[in-house]
Formats: sequence, C-alpha cells, structure tokens
Amino acid sequence: MQHCCKTFTHLGQNEVSAVAKPPRENSPITEHLTYLLAQANREINRQLELRLSQEGVPVEQWRILKVLSDGNGHSMGELADAVLLNHPTLTKMIDRMVSDNLVYRVQDPRDRRKVLMFISDRGKALCKRLNSLAVSQEEHILESYGDESTNQLKRLLESLIDTSN
Repeated sequence: MQHCCKTFTHLGQNEVSAVAKPPRENSPITEHLTYLLAQANREINRQLELRLSQEGVPVEQWRILKVLSDGNGHSMGELADAVLLNHPTLTKMIDRMVSDNLVYRVQDPRDRRKVLMFISDRGKALCKRLNSLAVSQEEHILESYGDESTNQLKRLLESLIDTSN
C-alpha cells in the first residue's frame, strides 16, 4: 500500500486521473462479484444523481421521501435500514429535511420514547417530481438492456439479497 501511495506522489495531474479510472475489464479485480456490484451501483447512482440534481436533491433524500410516501410513519432505525444510511448521516439529512418542511417528526403513540417520521405535503409534491425522474432512469435502463434482461437482473439481485440475509 505504501508503494502505491509513493507512486501517486510522483505522478502529474493528468497521470493521476488516468490511474484513478476504474480497472479494465480484464483486471483481476473485475473477477469478483462484489466489485462488479459496487461498480454497477456507483454508475447507476451517478446517473440517477444527475437526473435528481434537476431538483437539487441527492439520491439519499429521494430514498427517504420514497419510503415515507407510504404514509405509515417510520422510526429512524427502520428508515436507516430502508434507505441504506447510517444513523448519524440519516439524522443530519432528516434535520435538514425538517427545516425544509419536507418531513416531520411525531412521537410514537405506542412508545413515547420513539419518534416516527412522516412526509409532509411539500415532501409529497417533491417526491412526485423525483419519482418521475427516477422512472425516467429506469426507462433508460430498460431501453438499454430490454425488459427481459432487466427483470431477470432484478430477480437475481432480489434473490442474492434474500439469500444473504
């Protein structure tokens, strides 16, 4: 690892950019499923982030609004699991969203120690706009890979997730 870091210190800016690119297809790292999944996730999120930036919203905020759009109210723990964020990051994002009147907190009537998160009317309107952008991203994927391949990929990923739990 130290050798790698020393190498970077001797490279010019253009050379660093070239080194920072993802590995080529025949690189040993691309043999690993975990790498391929991470690379696919990065690219799909990058594309979705570009679309959502039209509304000035990060992907994680859209996920929060999407989960809360069911109207059921979710604890911070449930929400963290559902939107794939750690608790401190989620708390900071929720605080901003409360300030922006997109979501609000309500004390859980069954357990007064808990707080439930709900989406506001303003959050619902934003979520609707964001959903149309997310749908356009899915349509792009469907056009690129076809219905059958995309549905098969979804089934395979769901199966992988289910068997990993």
